[in-house]
Amino acid sequence: MNPNALDSNVTIAVIIGVSFACGVYLLMSKNLIRVLLGFLLVGHGTNLLLLSSGRGGIAPIAGSDGDLADPLPQALILTSIVITLAVVTFLLAMAYRNYRLTRETEVADDPDDAAVAHRGETVGGGE
Repeated sequence: MNPNALDSNVTIAVIIGVSFACGVYLLMSKNLIRVLLGFLLVGHGTNLLLLSSGRGGIAPIAGSDGDLADPLPQALILTSIVITLAVVTFLLAMAYRNYRLTRETEVADDPDDAAVAHRGETVGGGE
């Protein structure tokens, strides 16, 4: 096994892990712009994960001689890119709408949600 390939695999794994960790941290924020950036980081981490799962080689349409690349990760990455773009567009529209209505980028606490959470705590024993 090539030692440089092992180093690059570890580097890609670390980048994927950091992307997912930072993305999930940002997704838990109340600020919609941070949520959007978190979703983008998770999307890019997913693309790198799918890319690293593939096998290198020549394109399957180039011929049948030699080591052929696996086309499934490429198809999954294209699907992931489309889904990420659609969700980012939806999140941008939500952030813009929230900003137009409230002039703030953070989602305010909903009193109905707080009442339901409080009722759940009192029914559940207040743990």
